[in-house]
Amino acid sequence: MDAQPLITVAMPIYNAGLDLRLAVMSIVRQTCTDWELLIVDDGSTDHALDAIRDILAADGRIRVFSDGQNKGLAARLNECIDLARGTYFARMDQDDVSYPERFSRQIQMLEEDAKLDLVAVRAIYLDEKNDFYGIAPYRLSHAAICVRPWLGFYLPHPTWMGRMIWFRQFGYAQPASYLCEDQELLLRSYEASRFGTVDEILFAYRKRRVISVAKLRKTRLSVFGMQWRHFLEHRQYRFVILAGLALAGRLLRDAVTGGQPQQVATDAGLTGRWEEVLAKCQQKYGAGSCRGDFP
Repeated sequence: MDAQPLITVAMPIYNAGLDLRLAVMSIVRQTCTDWELLIVDDGSTDHALDAIRDILAADGRIRVFSDGQNKGLAARLNECIDLARGTYFARMDQDDVSYPERFSRQIQMLEEDAKLDLVAVRAIYLDEKNDFYGIAPYRLSHAAICVRPWLGFYLPHPTWMGRMIWFRQFGYAQPASYLCEDQELLLRSYEASRFGTVDEILFAYRKRRVISVAKLRKTRLSVFGMQWRHFLEHRQYRFVILAGLALAGRLLRDAVTGGQPQQVATDAGLTGRWEEVLAKCQQKYGAGSCRGDFP
């Protein structure tokens, strides 16, 4: 633990349940092994950490912090930024799965382009039963990601990896907007930053098939409120109008579809790759077999 890791991985958790073990194993099984994982318990009551005691005991790269309080995602991520020792800072959610090459590909992209601050990867959608049912929308270049800020930024939050200096410069806003901490940070920083996406599916993003319409509506309104304040502050009045139109369109679509995600046709290759990753991450932890053992 004395050596400085290349990557600090931040994983705040709250009542993560059985999905936590799969998420942690997907980090343990990265082909890039030079990382530390910070698991910050945000006042959980489900004892999910008990399911990974064997991993914690065997892998000194993982540090757990728990103070019994519930502070929210943005506050916990800022704590991780303060605690981080890595050159790069990566996000990971408690119920998602990183493909084994994720870190290697992101590091490669960041080191090949010194102007990049933040890099995401492409992702599939994963349901409650670990079934792959669609592909997340994405944009590859900074220009494409930021071309219409009133529509938001296609850069899935749990797939982020960026330079530590960037995260420490901008940080997460507190108090945080409801379920849109990432969009607020991107909106606040995009004009002074450079974003990109690895053009390869390297992540399984947990997205429930049954979505609460009320919760989705609250999130949409929170995003619009954050955009409204930002655009007015910067006198971008046309963007205010466009953000309002985007909100109206999304609320109308939610009313028609019930807020359910659109099914996307998938192919056998992507399904097979996901099943391979899932099988590896479900194997029992073994100190000699969990680092860089993917083909």
